[in-house]
Amino acid sequence: MTKEWWKEGVVYQIYPSSFKDYNGDGIGDILGITSELDYIKSLGVDIIWVCPFYKSPQYDMGYDISDYQDVYEQYGTVEDVDALIQGCHDRGLRIIFDLVVNHTSHLHPWFQESASSKDNPKHDWYIWRPARYINGERHPPCNWRGFFGGSVWEWNDNIGEYYLHLFAKEQPDLNWDNPDVRQAIYNDAMRFWLDKGVDGFRIDTVNMYSKRLDFPDAPVVEPDTPWQPAYDLICNGPRMHEFLREMNDEVLSKYDVMTVGELPHTPDPAHVLRYISASACQLQQVFQMDLVFLDFGERSKYYPRKWVLTEFKEALEKWQCFIEGNDGWTTNFLENHDTGRSVSRYGSDDPRFAGLSAKMLAMLLTTLTGTTYVYQGQEIGMVNAPKTWPIEEYKDIETLNYYTEVKQITGGDTVALEEVMRGIQLTARDHNRLPFQWNASTNAGFTSRAKPWMRVHDNYHTVNASRQSEDPSSVLSFWKRMIRLRKQYSELFVHGSFKICDFENEAVLSYVKEETKSRAVVVLNFTDKPQELNLKLVRDMTMLVSNYSGKSSEPELKPFEGRIYI
Repeated sequence: MTKEWWKEGVVYQIYPSSFKDYNGDGIGDILGITSELDYIKSLGVDIIWVCPFYKSPQYDMGYDISDYQDVYEQYGTVEDVDALIQGCHDRGLRIIFDLVVNHTSHLHPWFQESASSKDNPKHDWYIWRPARYINGERHPPCNWRGFFGGSVWEWNDNIGEYYLHLFAKEQPDLNWDNPDVRQAIYNDAMRFWLDKGVDGFRIDTVNMYSKRLDFPDAPVVEPDTPWQPAYDLICNGPRMHEFLREMNDEVLSKYDVMTVGELPHTPDPAHVLRYISASACQLQQVFQMDLVFLDFGERSKYYPRKWVLTEFKEALEKWQCFIEGNDGWTTNFLENHDTGRSVSRYGSDDPRFAGLSAKMLAMLLTTLTGTTYVYQGQEIGMVNAPKTWPIEEYKDIETLNYYTEVKQITGGDTVALEEVMRGIQLTARDHNRLPFQWNASTNAGFTSRAKPWMRVHDNYHTVNASRQSEDPSSVLSFWKRMIRLRKQYSELFVHGSFKICDFENEAVLSYVKEETKSRAVVVLNFTDKPQELNLKLVRDMTMLVSNYSGKSSEPELKPFEGRIYI
């Protein structure tokens, strides 16, 4: 298996608005990130991924870009970004940026021109369609539901047609079928930053660029609303692989960079391999969402379902093993800016178990094959917002739109709103956007301003980086230890084969990692109760690490205990 820096490295994801506020205006910024590069380096990670910082009206926290070559003014300047890139390279860190090119902001000059006239040369840089008329009433071209609710179509009086927006109406979709659009993206959004030294991209919604241009109606599965989920029609369109090969051939192949694509709603490993096979020359790796979608209900993520550990095992094994015997690569993550906190979803945010389950999940992520991703705050065991917080504390457009839609549909029914609020408390994107907890001072040391842009978690006095950095038994210290261990045994943990044992056990996840010269067994108790250890799995092996202090050699696993044997 070929060794590459982007395979060996551990990636640390940063959400700029919530990481560190340097200038005291209540929102995180680029200088805040630069000021904490030594902290990031101390974790043992190798690569930083920075979420969008580009100029934006911020309808979707920067994923609505109005200028690819400028910086959102509250985050800083292009010169600040240049200094961040240099600061990373000076410390031996690589840095990648978010590439958001399925859509732009409605305030981007390209869309302003597109919406000015049908005769404008940039009119077909976006996707416009005439209305459908049913019994004399104007309707959108199809019934697709947007990812943030409502129709994917927005009427424009000036043009007299609808434009497509898979996300917010302020995020019109680019027309990738137009070659001029693709060339503009390559120049403005990619080469501009690559020439400044950025080391690659996390590519947003990477399988949505190619559209089904006939726009058929999606099947009706939600009769209470005219707008229907259309994931199979939205994702993996007919020219998707062609577009990505061109992007690689014309741009990415000219630089020593890494690419990782967000690839939702693509469950077939054979299809995923078409994206990330080295011979395909498209992407190096993608994020598969099976584990982070595990608790999503059939109706919506805001109506979560109970899952069992065998489902977790099945998803884990699927994406660990699908690269065996081929030239693909895989990723490991349980959190990002679009999820709730992993401790709250897969472990326990009960204070008795939160730290233990955070460490247990760290053992999982650092022993899996592939590239491991850590989201800011995960390394100190941050958890979801308290359940006592009202909806007014939530800021995300997706969360608020869904809550408002339920309120409108049900006429403000209290029971219905309480039900959706329980889902929001578990799976909303807001949880991972709470400010980072640096210390026990006001606002967790995130900002000197009296009120930050988003409320700081109530537990910051006890869960913060400063306190944990001085405690060798803390979650932070444990994460550092596990990252060192991953590098020490890289052949085994990064590149080794993966096999689940005792699959039917609904309490304990056990698996074997193996390479030519060594073998390890990892056992993880996913419950808050003691569980029996399968001694046959670890016979004649030595325990390398446990998330409990002291030598944990008993034949019984403590609550949320993890052990690694070698």
